[in-house]
Amino acid sequence: AFREYSTKYEFRQRSETPDIAIELSLQPWKAFGVDGVIMFSDILTPLPAMGIEFDVVRGTGPIIPSPLRSMADVAALTPLDDPLSSTPFISTILGDLRSEIDGRSTLLGFVGSPFTLAAYAVEGQANRHCIQTKKMMTAAPEVLHAALDHIAIGIANYACYQIESGAQAIQFFESWAHHIGPSQFAEFAKPYADKAMRLVRERHPDVPIMYYANGGSSYLELQRDMACDVISLDWAVDMTVAKKTLGEGRLLQGNVDPTLLFGSADQIRKGVADCVAKAGKRGHIVNLGHGVLQGTPEEAVQAFVDAAKTAY
Repeated sequence: AFREYSTKYEFRQRSETPDIAIELSLQPWKAFGVDGVIMFSDILTPLPAMGIEFDVVRGTGPIIPSPLRSMADVAALTPLDDPLSSTPFISTILGDLRSEIDGRSTLLGFVGSPFTLAAYAVEGQANRHCIQTKKMMTAAPEVLHAALDHIAIGIANYACYQIESGAQAIQFFESWAHHIGPSQFAEFAKPYADKAMRLVRERHPDVPIMYYANGGSSYLELQRDMACDVISLDWAVDMTVAKKTLGEGRLLQGNVDPTLLFGSADQIRKGVADCVAKAGKRGHIVNLGHGVLQGTPEEAVQAFVDAAKTAY
């Protein structure tokens, strides 16, 4: 059904039409019995509400026709202070999902972290080297900082809106962390992710907040004091090292290499068991270190879910 919808509808139509987004959100839960239902959406969804228009071009990806390149561009941004008016479909999707699962699963919302969203807005589209953003870091850092601060406040409001619409936990995705080094992460990514997460925590102190930096395992020490409850790990660090670096008390998620799911059921079980053995029996959510890769056999996904549920 997912492939059918992908062929029939453009991405934004799928993610912004409640009936379609609800169906796509529920599919993994119904098919594989996963413990959480994550809303089908996109990290860029709230950008138009801040004055950053985008489209998703089939075969190319997201395109932002008017990138942020100057302080005037940043000054022209609008505050995302009323997400119900700008993204009403999100409230419908989350509210209906919460009713559908009716306590049988946990409903997860998610947002893009400020640096990743700002980098998209500066680049105008996916760029493997993040050239425009890195130029701005050195030539006009004040512009990037201003954009990051604006986006951090807006994203905090958007995350709170998701919670108020039914989400029971929130994941922050720093999808472009692999483009930057430790010093750039420390200056341009971490402070604004922390700001957004703290703002969410102030309004919803009992809702778990998770943070995932794609490719950020090379500077885990900088994530030790992130303003979140759970650090989500990619697969490029050994779980033993991650626990030592982040501290025994830090709750963790992920760390299983998604390419493991191209192996046999026995290999999948062994891979999950190894991760769990190193993580310990408390304080770890079994998950992949990235999304399920295109072409992954459905029976392998089921084998992973079964292994995760029986590993303890």
